[in-house]
Amino acid sequence: MKEPILFLAHRMPYPPNKGDKVRSYHLLKHLAERYDVFLGTFIDDPADRRHQDGLRPLCAEVFVGEIDSRFARLRSLIGLVTSEALTLPYYRSRSLRRWVRQVVREHGIRRTFVYSSAMAQYAMELKELDCVVDFVDVDSDKWRQYSASRTWPMSWIYRREADRLLDFERTVAARSRVSLLVSEAEAELFRRLAPEAAAKVFGLNNGVDATFFQPLPDVATPFAADDLPIVFTGAMDYWPNIDAVRWFADEVMPAIRARAPRARFYVVGMNPAPLVQALNGRPDVVVTGRVPDVRPYVQHARVVVAPLRVARGIQNKVLEAMAMSKPVVVSASCAGPLNVIPGKEVEVAANAEEFRARTLALLDAARGVEVGAAARAKVLADFNWNIPLRRLDELMGERMSDIAGEPVSVLETTRHMGATLGAT
Repeated sequence: MKEPILFLAHRMPYPPNKGDKVRSYHLLKHLAERYDVFLGTFIDDPADRRHQDGLRPLCAEVFVGEIDSRFARLRSLIGLVTSEALTLPYYRSRSLRRWVRQVVREHGIRRTFVYSSAMAQYAMELKELDCVVDFVDVDSDKWRQYSASRTWPMSWIYRREADRLLDFERTVAARSRVSLLVSEAEAELFRRLAPEAAAKVFGLNNGVDATFFQPLPDVATPFAADDLPIVFTGAMDYWPNIDAVRWFADEVMPAIRARAPRARFYVVGMNPAPLVQALNGRPDVVVTGRVPDVRPYVQHARVVVAPLRVARGIQNKVLEAMAMSKPVVVSASCAGPLNVIPGKEVEVAANAEEFRARTLALLDAARGVEVGAAARAKVLADFNWNIPLRRLDELMGERMSDIAGEPVSVLETTRHMGATLGAT
C-alpha cells in the first residue's frame, strides 16, 4: 500500500497544454507512481471542465474547485484590508480548506507537495504536514518587474504585491522542508531574497516530452503557401505574453516586412486579451486564438520567437520549439536559464534591432535547419524529464539534515491586475 500524499495546485494539472500545467502534470504523474495522491486544485478555464476525468486514474481522490476570475479579483481586494498579498485571497476557498482538513485527518496524510506559493496557505495551517513546495518562479520578483514598467497607481499596487508576496514566500520557505524553483538561476535569486531558508532551496529544471514534441514533417501546414511564418505560442491572457507580442508586432515586424514582405507574425494561443485581438486586423499579424494542437504551427514556422521582456524561469514554449528542431530567437531573460550557446542552439536578442536581424537571418532555410538541429540536440541532452524527476525523488526522500549542505477606484485596480493575477 502506497503512502498517501496531498498535492495542491493552483490550476488543474491536466491537460498539459500551457506552461505551468506541463510542469505540474509531469510532477503529479511521477509522484502518483510512488504515492496515493489526494489532489486539491482549481479550474479557471471553463474549457478544462471536460478534462477532469483525465486526472482520476492518477489520484486516490480529487477535489476541483472553480475560480471565476471576476469574483476572484474582487475577493483579492481583501488583502488591502488584511495587509496580505492580493494573490492569497484570490486563491482562497472555504470548501477546499474543509476538504484538505478532512482528507488529512481521515487518511493520516503526513506529506504534502505544494505547487505554487499561493496554495501553501492550505498547508501552512497544518503544522503536522511535511511540506515540499514548488514555487516554480519567484512570483514576488515578477510583480517587482511589473511595477517598474507601470505608472502610478498601478506601479504602487504592483510594488506592494511584490513586498507582501515576498514576505509570504519567505514564511513558506522557512516552514517547508524543501523549496523548489524552475532553474538554478531562479533558485539563486530566491536564496538571496530568503537567506534564512537558503540551505533548503533547490533548482529543479523543467523537461520536455521530446517524443510528443519532435519534428513532424508530414503534418499539414496551417499557413498560406506563400507565407514566411514567424510564430509565438502561449496563453494570451497572461500579461508578459501580451506585452511580448504587442512589442514584437509594433517594434520588430515592420522592419522585418520591409526586408521580407511575405513574413507574417502568428500569435498562437488560448484566450487572447483585447489588446492581442486588436493586432489581428494588421496585414502582417494573425491571432489564432485557441487551437487543438500547437505542433502544426510550430512545425511549419520558419522561425519561433519568444520576445518576453518580463520572464521568469524556463519557458516551456521555447523548449517545445527547440525539441521540434525549430530555430528560435529569444530575449536574454528567456535564454539565461537555458544555458544555451547563443548563435548555435538559439539566437538571443536584446532589442528590436537585434530581433529584426536575427529573425531575418533565420528565415534563411539552411541557417534555420542548422540552428534547429542543434536546438533539439540540446533539449535531448539537458531537458528530458528523467533528470529532474530523479532529483525530485532524492529531495522527497531526504530529511532536512541530509540536504542542508546544498486613490484609484477598487474596480479599476482589479481590472488592471486581472491581466496578470491568476494567469501564466
